[in-house]
Amino acid sequence: MHMRTTLTLDEDNAAKLHDEMIRTGRSLKETVNACLRRGFESPTEEELANRFAVRPRGMGVRPGVELDDIGGLLDLLDGEAHR
Repeated sequence: MHMRTTLTLDEDNAAKLHDEMIRTGRSLKETVNACLRRGFESPTEEELANRFAVRPRGMGVRPGVELDDIGGLLDLLDGEAHR
């Protein structure tokens, strides 16, 4: 199905279309259709939000590790070199 229509573009979109036409060497019709296809094929906000979920799990703490002692944690991770 082909549809012929009149479309009024905002100035910023018209400028972007113009730049894209120059960059690609395509006609206005080809450029508008390519941009519309990209837009329609892009994932929706809902699809992006549901793309993955973080599932936390308890990792426990090794015996002798005190999480409230920042200096001790740094010593454990970096050795004495961090001081």
